[in-house]
Amino acid sequence: MNFLRRFGLAALASGALACVAHAAPALPYDEAADARVELNRALQQAQSERKQVLVVFGANWCGDCRELAQKMAGGPLAEHVAQRYVVTKVDVARFNKNTDLAQQMGNPIRKGIPAVAVLRADGSLVKATTGGELADARNMGDAQVLKVLEGLAEGQ
Repeated sequence: MNFLRRFGLAALASGALACVAHAAPALPYDEAADARVELNRALQQAQSERKQVLVVFGANWCGDCRELAQKMAGGPLAEHVAQRYVVTKVDVARFNKNTDLAQQMGNPIRKGIPAVAVLRADGSLVKATTGGELADARNMGDAQVLKVLEGLAEGQ
């Protein structure tokens, strides 16, 4: 009986660990991060790699933000992003966090999130979304997202 009890507890613990291991993927926005510190790191990296900085404003509660993060993490869109940009994500929570940073970049979040801004390595703004262009990211294909990003990178 003692063996069966131990075996049962071990099986239960193993099952619990398996559930934890297969839990939801990590959330894309670090809610504890200091956005200004992260932005400065991205700018330094962009200078050394001769890239632009892609600042992605969003929040973990936002399905479109999570979807955009997933698209940018794998596949053809991820390849393009990695070649051209140093990416930094800025958590805006419920539009009550890091809004001053968004204001400095033309307030791309005013029409919804996710929103992005493209910066030169010196920190100057190339262009930012202004009309909620990515706010429906879950229904956009990679090509549509890429078109938005390319337009921003070229200042169009």
